[in-house]
Amino acid sequence: MNLCPITYTPCGENRYSEAGLKILATGLKTLKDLEYTAEEQRQEAFNRATKMSIQGVQPKLSAILSIKDGKFIIVDKGGRYILKPQHQFYTQLPENEDLTMRLAKEIGLEIPKHGLLWSKDNTLTYFIKRFDRVGQNDKVPVEDFAQLAGLSRDTKYDYSMEKIVMLIDDFCTFPAIEKIKLFKMVIFNYVIGNEDSHLKNFSIITDDNQVRLSPCYDLVNSTIELKQQDEEIALPLKGKKKHLTRNILINYFGMERCKLTEKSIEKVLETISLAIPKWKALIDISFLSKEMKGKYYELLDERLIIMEIK
Repeated sequence: MNLCPITYTPCGENRYSEAGLKILATGLKTLKDLEYTAEEQRQEAFNRATKMSIQGVQPKLSAILSIKDGKFIIVDKGGRYILKPQHQFYTQLPENEDLTMRLAKEIGLEIPKHGLLWSKDNTLTYFIKRFDRVGQNDKVPVEDFAQLAGLSRDTKYDYSMEKIVMLIDDFCTFPAIEKIKLFKMVIFNYVIGNEDSHLKNFSIITDDNQVRLSPCYDLVNSTIELKQQDEEIALPLKGKKKHLTRNILINYFGMERCKLTEKSIEKVLETISLAIPKWKALIDISFLSKEMKGKYYELLDERLIIMEIK
């Protein structure tokens, strides 16, 4: 019996479950495999790089979903979805990102519509719906923190988490609320091993005349992808990128820098604690290999001990 790569539920002999198709679109009855192999997708991403607005180290493609044809179509402009194929060097990044985004959703972090798609070579490609687009042509105002800080893609690591807090104070409508979200995201990234959350992985979005943190994106357990773990966080916290402690993350960052109350911090930690059984169940049924699941479990348990989260 197959497992739906969009819902993680059994779908018989089908590629996707009915519920999975409905997540993409109410009227979608079937979905064809992507018409490209992983290698062909990477080549397409390279060929189209100068025409598209999305960039980054990981190959990305812009796409629309044709309900009539029951398939994703790669486009240069006007895309509503971003597709990420298998990487030529790093193992199972689509499966990793999809799982990590699901774990984030379990603790209440805002996550766009996302999932995995089958390609014609039977590999899985990650998809995520763009939250900076609405309707047919309208763009939603979104700025990443590199833009807010006056930095670029080349200098996206030249900052600190303390300064991120200051940007929230300067730009967000209700900074106290957004700093709770930021704190939760930082604790989550540490616990699940996302050590590459740089300036361009934080954004603000203007919605109903209010400026707030955007939905999360690019959440990956990068630690298990790397042979050697050199850092634990992309932007330094209290001058450190590794050997982080509960005291640094909670007392220094949460209380001192984000100005959160003990009650707010306890609520975040309790939310994570309550999610642990569901997290482990999701890791278990995910599309990661047995070896990668083991690495994910091991790192998660190690970080939860450091954070004293049970």
